[in-house]
Amino acid sequence: MAGVALKLSASWRLVKLRSLVRSSTVPSLKFHTTASPMMGATVEQFEQAKSKMSTLKNDPGNEVKLKIYALFKQSTQGPCNTPKPGMLDFVNKVKWDAWKSLGSISQEEARQQYCDLIGSLVAAEGGSSAEVAAQPAGSGTAYETLLVTTEDGITTIKLNRPAKKNAITTEMYNDIIAALDQAAKDDSVLTVLTGAGDFYCSGNDLTNFTKIPEGGIEAMARKGGDLLRMYVKAYIDFPKPMIAVVNGPAVGVSVTVLGLFDLVYATERATFHTPFSQLGQSAEGCSSYTFPKLMGTAKASEMLLFNKKLTAVQACELGLVTEVFPDSSFQSEVWTRLKAYAKLPPNSLALSKQLIRAVEKERLYAVNDAEVERLIERWTSDECFNAVMSFFQAKAKL
Repeated sequence: MAGVALKLSASWRLVKLRSLVRSSTVPSLKFHTTASPMMGATVEQFEQAKSKMSTLKNDPGNEVKLKIYALFKQSTQGPCNTPKPGMLDFVNKVKWDAWKSLGSISQEEARQQYCDLIGSLVAAEGGSSAEVAAQPAGSGTAYETLLVTTEDGITTIKLNRPAKKNAITTEMYNDIIAALDQAAKDDSVLTVLTGAGDFYCSGNDLTNFTKIPEGGIEAMARKGGDLLRMYVKAYIDFPKPMIAVVNGPAVGVSVTVLGLFDLVYATERATFHTPFSQLGQSAEGCSSYTFPKLMGTAKASEMLLFNKKLTAVQACELGLVTEVFPDSSFQSEVWTRLKAYAKLPPNSLALSKQLIRAVEKERLYAVNDAEVERLIERWTSDECFNAVMSFFQAKAKL
């Protein structure tokens, strides 16, 4: 691995020089910020993350290494303040562009993101992200796939697999259920769900569908259905105001459950995609009920049946998103507002939410059950199996 300043190795420079020439403006590397609403990582936690980075066994890839480099420079020196390298200095130009793209985020915020990213890489190799993941001031419980913190009356549940675009594994489903149960009982006023890195969530980790237990596909489908039913029920039953802070693209189940949130704030670069029929599956998260209610049957069908991807602005116009913010000011504007909301009388908020939800809670339970039963049927069908296999084969060719 690279040293403290993440010097790219000479061999990497030689092998990748041609590709860097083609992408010297870094069009595919959009290092948007997902800063913590809290204080950010401490210097001690940052130093621990640097030490852990040197122990990584696997090469995370050039894009991730560039992001680590940029976050390191922002953490130690602040916003990019060096002259832009010449056009022929290909490697240093790409590194400069990566650092410059972080804009004006603070050193504390950059340290937080650096710790989040290194933590996810450690966890991917079988370690614990809690060993290096920054836990900002306030109480918090360590999870393998989440960062959960409570401060200023807000419990934040951050999906923490940025290297995998926060794709949800079976373990992650269980962690989110546990984190929601914890948040329901703690002293916080609001609960926020967001993602680490550039993605909010890329939906199900499709490797969930490749691990066939001894009981076969039927047993796997039934077990997965039971877990999904519990997962969606945790959102239906959640007693406090719950806000999604959608910091990037959202796919699948991370989109369908948004109809169960009280507010959905999104950055302008977020997208919303539910490609169920493409994978031979069907809707979940109560979206077969909430989406038509929010946006009308025809628009809901475009998403749930015909895989239409919505921009943040389109999702807002259809009622799925509450408000869209410029990416450059997304975190600061949203968290300023949420901290003000968290000062409202907590019992009044919770009881008012429960009045709103009580009208339809039994309907939501029934929709959840019906969706899960249909999905179990889908998961055991040849059509679904062939669609998922085709997806993996298409990815392998890329």
